[in-house]
Amino acid sequence: MPNIKSAKKRLRQNIATRDRNRSSRSFVRNRCKNVVKAVGETNLDNAETLFQQAVKVLDQAGSRKVFHKNAVARKKSRLSKMIRKMKEQKREA
Repeated sequence: MPNIKSAKKRLRQNIATRDRNRSSRSFVRNRCKNVVKAVGETNLDNAETLFQQAVKVLDQAGSRKVFHKNAVARKKSRLSKMIRKMKEQKREA
Protein backbone atom coordinates (compact mmCIF):
# COMPACT_ATOMS: atom_id res chain seq x y z
CA MET A 1 0.00 0.00 0.00
CA PRO A 2 1.47 3.37 -0.97
CA ASN A 3 2.26 6.01 1.65
CA ILE A 4 2.55 9.06 -0.59
CA LYS A 5 -0.65 10.95 -1.38
CA SER A 6 -0.09 11.04 -5.16
CA ALA A 7 0.70 7.31 -5.19
CA LYS A 8 -2.54 6.58 -3.33
CA LYS A 9 -4.49 8.58 -5.91
CA ARG A 10 -2.68 6.81 -8.74
CA LEU A 11 -3.62 3.46 -7.20
CA ARG A 12 -7.30 4.48 -7.02
CA GLN A 13 -7.18 5.61 -10.66
CA ASN A 14 -5.51 2.39 -11.77
CA ILE A 15 -8.15 0.28 -10.05
CA ALA A 16 -10.98 2.27 -11.67
CA THR A 17 -9.34 2.07 -15.10
CA ARG A 18 -8.72 -1.67 -14.73
CA ASP A 19 -12.39 -2.26 -13.89
CA ARG A 20 -13.54 -0.18 -16.87
CA ASN A 21 -11.14 -1.95 -19.24
CA ARG A 22 -12.13 -5.38 -17.92
CA SER A 23 -15.79 -4.62 -18.55
CA SER A 24 -15.06 -3.27 -22.02
CA ARG A 25 -12.91 -6.28 -22.96
CA SER A 26 -15.64 -8.65 -21.84
CA PHE A 27 -18.25 -6.75 -23.87
CA VAL A 28 -16.07 -6.88 -27.00
CA ARG A 29 -15.36 -10.60 -26.57
CA ASN A 30 -19.05 -11.36 -26.24
CA ARG A 31 -19.86 -9.42 -29.41
CA CYS A 32 -17.18 -11.34 -31.31
CA LYS A 33 -18.43 -14.67 -29.95
CA ASN A 34 -21.95 -13.80 -31.11
CA VAL A 35 -20.65 -13.32 -34.66
CA VAL A 36 -18.81 -16.64 -34.57
CA LYS A 37 -21.92 -18.38 -33.25
CA ALA A 38 -24.08 -16.89 -36.02
CA VAL A 39 -21.54 -18.02 -38.62
CA GLY A 40 -21.61 -21.51 -37.09
CA GLU A 41 -25.39 -21.57 -37.43
CA THR A 42 -24.99 -20.38 -41.08
CA ASN A 43 -27.32 -17.45 -40.42
CA LEU A 44 -25.90 -14.92 -42.90
CA ASP A 45 -28.23 -11.98 -42.22
CA ASN A 46 -27.81 -12.24 -38.47
CA ALA A 47 -24.04 -12.70 -38.81
CA GLU A 48 -23.68 -9.55 -40.92
CA THR A 49 -25.64 -7.38 -38.49
CA LEU A 50 -23.73 -8.79 -35.53
CA PHE A 51 -20.48 -8.21 -37.43
CA GLN A 52 -21.33 -4.53 -37.92
CA GLN A 53 -22.04 -4.20 -34.21
CA ALA A 54 -18.81 -6.01 -33.32
CA VAL A 55 -16.75 -3.76 -35.61
CA LYS A 56 -18.21 -0.66 -33.98
CA VAL A 57 -17.44 -1.94 -30.48
CA LEU A 58 -13.94 -3.05 -31.52
CA ASP A 59 -13.15 0.36 -33.00
CA GLN A 60 -14.37 2.10 -29.86
CA ALA A 61 -12.25 -0.17 -27.65
CA GLY A 62 -9.25 0.42 -29.90
CA SER A 63 -9.62 4.17 -29.74
CA ARG A 64 -9.78 4.01 -25.92
CA LYS A 65 -6.65 1.82 -25.99
CA VAL A 66 -8.38 -1.14 -24.33
CA PHE A 67 -6.99 -3.23 -27.20
CA HIS A 68 -3.98 -2.46 -29.36
CA LYS A 69 -4.92 -1.10 -32.78
CA ASN A 70 -3.29 -4.06 -34.56
CA ALA A 71 -5.19 -6.52 -32.36
CA VAL A 72 -8.43 -4.74 -33.30
CA ALA A 73 -7.53 -4.92 -36.99
CA ARG A 74 -6.69 -8.62 -36.66
CA LYS A 75 -9.97 -9.44 -34.93
CA LYS A 76 -12.01 -7.52 -37.52
CA SER A 77 -10.13 -9.22 -40.34
CA ARG A 78 -10.73 -12.70 -38.96
CA LEU A 79 -14.43 -12.07 -38.41
CA SER A 80 -14.88 -10.65 -41.92
CA LYS A 81 -12.99 -13.62 -43.35
CA MET A 82 -15.47 -15.99 -41.68
CA ILE A 83 -18.42 -14.12 -43.16
CA ARG A 84 -16.85 -14.00 -46.64
CA LYS A 85 -16.23 -17.74 -46.49
CA MET A 86 -19.84 -18.35 -45.48
CA LYS A 87 -21.08 -16.16 -48.39
CA GLU A 88 -18.99 -18.16 -50.85
CA GLN A 89 -20.39 -21.43 -49.53
CA LYS A 90 -23.95 -20.10 -49.90
CA ARG A 91 -23.24 -19.03 -53.50
CA GLU A 92 -21.84 -22.46 -54.39
CA ALA A 93 -24.80 -24.29 -52.93
